[in-house]
Amino acid sequence: MQSQHALTAEDLSERPGFDEAFLGVRVGIPALDGVESTLLPYTHFSVLMRLDKRLAAVTALGIDGTKLMDLDRSGIQWRLDPRLRADQQTGGMVYAGNDIDRGHLARRASAVWGGTRAEAARANVDTFHYTNAAPQAAKFNQGLALWLGLESYLQDNAADNGRRLVVFTGPIFSDTDPIYRDVQIPLKFFKVAAFMHQGSLAATGYIVDQTPQLADLPDVRSSHITNHISHGNLLILRSYTV
Repeated sequence: MQSQHALTAEDLSERPGFDEAFLGVRVGIPALDGVESTLLPYTHFSVLMRLDKRLAAVTALGIDGTKLMDLDRSGIQWRLDPRLRADQQTGGMVYAGNDIDRGHLARRASAVWGGTRAEAARANVDTFHYTNAAPQAAKFNQGLALWLGLESYLQDNAADNGRRLVVFTGPIFSDTDPIYRDVQIPLKFFKVAAFMHQGSLAATGYIVDQTPQLADLPDVRSSHITNHISHGNLLILRSYTV
């Protein structure tokens, strides 16, 4: 069981965050222009918060497939990041009494690695900051053919091949996203996985749509969801070599 003492801003001040040189070549965190944002470093990952949305714009995670550890998540509670005001992040109220999950953006199991158990345990706890979560329908978040399946596919690729991956994850905000308890719930999410392939930088991108699963939640329904339910989940794959 993990320690549940309250983390302070000072506790988090020396978190290294995402390593842009993780793959041996520079892979930078995408920048945001024209909106207020702040970059929050954690252990093995960073979160670029979009303050106007109170959600992450993108998370950047480095996965070392040779150092992954299987640590328990029991006893770890979700918490606000003390480096931001409470009204700059989305806390537990959005997820209370409904079928909306706190969907990890930087996946917990993928961040839990390190040269020591203490390093992996620190990453384990860090992933449970609300800044690393987005509202996702439970069926979407836990679906083996949906979000969970995509997360597992990428992690298994790193573990089975003993390779390093960089994964960028975030919501695709739209004016048609439903507002629920004063928070915009993104209908779509993206993941981009970068890796070295035959000495060159390569990447694969994915877009997944939770519209069909949100349609099952009456409190979240909007006319946009109803009108677009027939589209189903959208998964787009693109591969690039740089």
